[in-house]
Amino acid sequence: QVQLVDSGGGLVQAGGSLRLSCAVSGGTLSRYTMGWFRQAPGKERNFVAAITWLGHSQRYTESVKGRFTISRDNAKNTVYLQMNNLQPEDTTVYYCAADVARRFVIATASSDYAYWGQGTQVTVSS
Repeated sequence: QVQLVDSGGGLVQAGGSLRLSCAVSGGTLSRYTMGWFRQAPGKERNFVAAITWLGHSQRYTESVKGRFTISRDNAKNTVYLQMNNLQPEDTTVYYCAADVARRFVIATASSDYAYWGQGTQVTVSS
């Protein structure tokens, strides 16, 4: 059973930084494309970033390009999301996810990801 544990969220002022981590257990991280999504209360879960199994390809939603960086350490079974220049509109719950069906292609629909972390809250004050 693959399990994902998100961590690293918190409260930060606008312009600040946070690094989210996603630890994977019960599976081999290197087999999966990994992604980060975010979801506000009452709204759908939206794609933020993803990275292919060897890290050769990354993809970002437009609003975070140049500010967020996704990376992975397959030896540690961990995926990271470095978030810089955070803005109040980035405030929400962030989830990591594993796409076990694709290794070389990045999917952006939440329905394409089979396993999910529990979520970590990011709050950016103005």
